[in-house]
Amino acid sequence: MFTTRPELVGNVGMVASTHWIASATGMSILERGGNAADAAVATGFVLQIIEPHLNGPGGEVPILVWSEIDQQVSTICGQGVSPAAATIEAVTGLGLDVMPGTGLLPAVVPGAFGAWTLLLELHGTMTLRQVLEPAIHYAEEGHPLLKRVSVAIETMQELFTTEWPSSAATWLPGGQVPATGSCFRNPVLAATLRRIVAESEAAGGSREAQIRAARDCWYRGFVAEAIGEFCADNEVMDTSGERHRGLLTAEDLARWEPTVEQPLTYEYHNYTVCKTGPWGQGPVFLQQLALLEGFDLTAMGPGSADWVHTILESCKLAFADREAWYGDPNFTDVPMAALLSPEYNAQRRLLITDTASVELRPGNPGGAQARLPHYPASPAGYENLIGSGEPTISKSGETLGDTCHVDVVDANGMMISATPSGGWMQSSPTIPALGFCLSTRAQMFWLQEGLPNSLRPSARPRTTLTPSFALRDGRPWLAFGTPGGDAQDQWSLNYFLNLVHGDMNLQEGIDAPGFHSTHMPNSFFPRDAHPAEVYLESRFASAVLDELRDRGHVVVVGEPWSEGRVSAVARDGGWLKAAANPRGNQGYAVGR
Repeated sequence: MFTTRPELVGNVGMVASTHWIASATGMSILERGGNAADAAVATGFVLQIIEPHLNGPGGEVPILVWSEIDQQVSTICGQGVSPAAATIEAVTGLGLDVMPGTGLLPAVVPGAFGAWTLLLELHGTMTLRQVLEPAIHYAEEGHPLLKRVSVAIETMQELFTTEWPSSAATWLPGGQVPATGSCFRNPVLAATLRRIVAESEAAGGSREAQIRAARDCWYRGFVAEAIGEFCADNEVMDTSGERHRGLLTAEDLARWEPTVEQPLTYEYHNYTVCKTGPWGQGPVFLQQLALLEGFDLTAMGPGSADWVHTILESCKLAFADREAWYGDPNFTDVPMAALLSPEYNAQRRLLITDTASVELRPGNPGGAQARLPHYPASPAGYENLIGSGEPTISKSGETLGDTCHVDVVDANGMMISATPSGGWMQSSPTIPALGFCLSTRAQMFWLQEGLPNSLRPSARPRTTLTPSFALRDGRPWLAFGTPGGDAQDQWSLNYFLNLVHGDMNLQEGIDAPGFHSTHMPNSFFPRDAHPAEVYLESRFASAVLDELRDRGHVVVVGEPWSEGRVSAVARDGGWLKAAANPRGNQGYAVGR
C-alpha cells in the first residue's frame, strides 16, 4: 500500500506530534540523554509557542504514561476545574442560558503547567530549565509563523483591536497581521517562563523540589496573582455579545493540584485499550469497542460500506451515553462498569440495523433512567461568532488545522500519549503581564441542575481531550491520539481498527481514508448537532458513498486528505516505530 511517508523503525527513540519543530525538539531531548517524559514535556511546551491558535500555557492536557519501572499505565489529569464562584445561579443571573464560548466567564484553572511538570517530576530525569529551554528560545528568538496562525490572527484582528487590546499588543505587532513565515516572537511569555525557572532554582533543593517550586510559582505565586487580578479587573466581550468579568481567582489556582489516576480499560480481543476517566470523553472509545466486538469487522474490511456504517452506528450509541452519563466522577456517579458490561452492550447492539439512525438514544445502564440536557437552539449566524467553537474543525466540517498531540517512546520502553489544548489565542484576551490567555473549557458545562456535567464549583468540565494507549497480549504496544474535538474518539478509533482488523502498519493506518460523524451534539458552544450526518474523504469509492446514502446517512464528501490528525508510536517486534499525519502538511514523526 502506498503511504505518504515511511513508517519509522529504530531502537533509539521516537517522537510524533502535530508540528515538525515540536517533534524535532523532543528527539533532541532523547539524543541528549533524556527519557520519554523529558522529551514529551519539552515537546508540549514548544507546542504552546508554535501552535498558539490551538493551545497555550493557560490550557489543559491529559497524559497517559507507560512506566517500565511500575509496569503499568497511569493517567496524569491536567484538566483544570471551574472557579469556586462558578455556580449555575451566578451565570444564569447574568441573563445567560448557555455558557459563552469565549472571554473570561468560561475560564477554568489552567492545568497544563501542573500536568507537564508533574510528569517531569515523577518520570523525568532532566531539570525544568533543560526542558523549558527550547520553548523559551522560540518565544524569545522567534519561530516561523504558520499560515494557519496568520489566518487566525487576521480573523480575530477586529475583535483584538476593538475589544481585546492586550491581545492586539501580543498578536498584532506594529498593528499589523504578521505574515506567514515571518519570525514571530512573544517576549512577555518568554520572560514569564524565565522567571519561573529563576524562582524555582532560587528555592534550591533537589531536581524534584525545584519542579514543585515552579508549580508554586504558577499556582500560588506571581502567575496566579496576575490571572486573578486580570479576571477581576476586566469585563471583556464574549460570544454572548456582552461583556463579562471572569470568576477565576488566585485562590482557585492555589487549591488545585494535578492528579495521578488509574486509566479506564477495556479488553478487545487480545488488546487492552486504556483511556482517561469519564471527566473526559475517552470512555466512548471503550464503549464503541464493546459494541463492535459483536461484529466481524475483519470480514467487512476497512473502507467498505458495512465497515463505515457499523462503526458510525456504534459511535452514535456511545456518544449518546456520553451526553447522558459522563461528568466529573468526584461529583457524579458515572456507571462505567454497567456501560461497558457485556449484558448492556448486547442489548444496545440490537439497536444497530441496516438503516442510519437519526435519533440520540442513550441507554439505561443498570436500570437507571437517562437524562439529556436541554440543547439550546443555535443562534442565527453563529458561524460568524468570532472565536467560537473548537479550533480544529469549522461548522462546515472544513478542517482548519492540526491542533496538538504528542507521542513519545524511548529506548528503555517508556511510552507517553498526551493531547494538549485550550488557552488558544482566540479563546480569551491575553493577560498582559504573562503573555498568554486562559482556557474557556467551562463552556462544556450545562447551566441546568441535576446533570452529570452540570456547572459546579471546583469541578472538571467533561473535556473532549482524549489520548490513547493500547497493550497487545499484555505488553505495551501503541501510544496514539489526535486533536479534533468530538472527532477525537472517532478518528483514533478508526485508526486502531485499521491496524487491528486491516493488518496495516502505523503509517498505512493513518493514510487510509477517514470519516467522522457530526450526529452527536457538539461539545463546544453553541452545541449544534446534525443527525445522521457523516463527513468522508473523497478517496472513498463512489459505490461506498452511494450505499451509505441509500442506508439513510447524510453524506458530506470532503477533500481527499481532510479527515484525521492521528500520530502514533509503538513497540513492536523488538523495534520502536512511529508515524504521523500528512494532512495539513504539518505533523511529523522523527526517530532512529
